[in-house]
Amino acid sequence: MTTRLRPGVVSTTVHTPRLSVHMLHLDRPGEPVLFIHGNVSSASFWQQNMLDLPARYRPLAVDLRGFGDTEAREVDATRGLRDYADDVRAVLDELELPAAHLVGWSMGGGVAMQLLRDTPERVSSLTLVNPVSPYGFGGTHGPDGQLNDASGAGSGGGCANPDFVARLGAGDRSADVQTAPRAVFQGAYVQPGFVPNDDADVELYLDSMLSTRIGDGHYPGDTRTTDTWPGLAPGDRGVLNAMSPLHFRIDDLHVIDPKPPVVWIRGASDVIVSDTSLFDLAYLGSIGAVEGWPGADVAPPQPMVAQTRHGLELYSAGGGAFTETVIDDAGHSPHIERPKEFMAALVAGLDAGRRTG
Repeated sequence: MTTRLRPGVVSTTVHTPRLSVHMLHLDRPGEPVLFIHGNVSSASFWQQNMLDLPARYRPLAVDLRGFGDTEAREVDATRGLRDYADDVRAVLDELELPAAHLVGWSMGGGVAMQLLRDTPERVSSLTLVNPVSPYGFGGTHGPDGQLNDASGAGSGGGCANPDFVARLGAGDRSADVQTAPRAVFQGAYVQPGFVPNDDADVELYLDSMLSTRIGDGHYPGDTRTTDTWPGLAPGDRGVLNAMSPLHFRIDDLHVIDPKPPVVWIRGASDVIVSDTSLFDLAYLGSIGAVEGWPGADVAPPQPMVAQTRHGLELYSAGGGAFTETVIDDAGHSPHIERPKEFMAALVAGLDAGRRTG
């Protein structure tokens, strides 16, 4: 992938003991702010936000393994999102940054939460942007994220749309069908009807999506079968399995010390991370879009937003602090759709981290 750079954004590669990581940054001093992208994307999704950041902050954005121009090491999903979190920490080490403000979007929110859980002293503040639930993606119920089935049925690599995966792998730039990456961006990453300021922006985002490595060790990951509906259970390798509730669960942030301020920003119309997610097979079954749904007593839809709120309320009860900002007229990517509102909420959290750090 050759990253299309906006004026002022610099591309570089950081060689760590774990792997070589491609990153974007602005060549200036200031408190480091590390942006972590979501699934099927790359650091490119953050470029305008990096440029919009006040001069007192130094923006950095990494490509996670298997995305963008970072080395394509496979993901050990049995570690949850720790492969990614450890990679990011290795970058901080190589750059000799003892701490940074973390900004994580979607899956990147889970990576940031894992970093906070493992090394809270290295996090000045945490901003979660439409984050994956702290109890994984798919296959759980209730605000505390209990498994629907011990197998993890309804989560993991087998839950990806195979036509979308094939089109990603083929580098499809069309918008002919709903499963084309361009159509997924326009219909799910952003609120339908959203029009970027520049057509080139969409091409940049599409480049980023198409940089995703495809395979059992990458996206979407391997899969297992199970007797429980929908017949799919997570494997041990790859992206979606790393977010499966069998492998990823952060339910003890309230015990960490120190507890940096947390800002939760989400688009009101998100259809990916939602209590009615169009990417949750249980919810799709409940509306008749997936056959054979056994009912809410067996496979209830995952209340993703309620689960994140539950986890953050535990954090608050344990002595931490969090704020929630809901941005209207935005979907899964408020940092793209409503950049001014997003930046105001982000900077408030960063400044709180400066005051308490």
